[in-house]
Amino acid sequence: MSSASGLVTRAEYCVIAVAECFRGDGEILANPIGTIPMIGGRLARASFEPDLVMTDGEATFVTGPYPVGPTDVVKVVEAWNPYRSMFDVVWSGRRHVMMGASQIDRFGNQNFAFVGSWDQPKAQLLGFRGAPGNTIQNTTSYWVPNHSPKVFVTKVDVVSGVGYDRAAALGPEASRFHEIRRVVTNLGVLDFDTPDHTMRLRSTHPGVTVDEIVAATGFDLVVPEDVGVTRDPSPDELELIQETIDPHDLRGQEVPTP
Repeated sequence: MSSASGLVTRAEYCVIAVAECFRGDGEILANPIGTIPMIGGRLARASFEPDLVMTDGEATFVTGPYPVGPTDVVKVVEAWNPYRSMFDVVWSGRRHVMMGASQIDRFGNQNFAFVGSWDQPKAQLLGFRGAPGNTIQNTTSYWVPNHSPKVFVTKVDVVSGVGYDRAAALGPEASRFHEIRRVVTNLGVLDFDTPDHTMRLRSTHPGVTVDEIVAATGFDLVVPEDVGVTRDPSPDELELIQETIDPHDLRGQEVPTP
């Protein structure tokens, strides 16, 4: 597909894939964290999920869409959302959060706390943050801008976000509201729609082959016979991305054109 500025970029396909994660969510809090997740979340609300509640990343719920990054656009505030109120939303389950992942395994166990052994990590990362509560209480998706065997590993060094196997082992109270919906990467989209909730290849972004994704994954993916291709953005969606939500092409800085 082409646009006024040329072909649809890989970053724009990533944005579309992120937006699709929120399709059907209705009136809940969409909480995408990061540049492309935020662009995708705002696109979903502005196009096909108008009931989504969007946070400004600080202490308010806002309407929009408005640009990511520094902006002089005046935000239209829908509601105040102080820290204590945010916890009410989280524990009620009325939220879909998209987080990052420094490591993730075939059951969706996620790590962004540290890399290496517990006693002597090689690298200190974000810490556990809210990942344990997010994954038990809220629908969770992940964004990985660099799909590689270093991220998609057979075993995470430490569990920050709870995967399907661990949620099941904790019992019905833990697994009742547990849902890892999608993993979106710079190469494609993955999900856990298999009988044992192991990771499955859902779609490749245009220009990416199944073999490339398999080679970039450090464990055996479930690969169906009919792997899809990430859909094209509509002309209206492309205009929203390029002109309104990300006019400075921050998406292209995160996922450069191959």
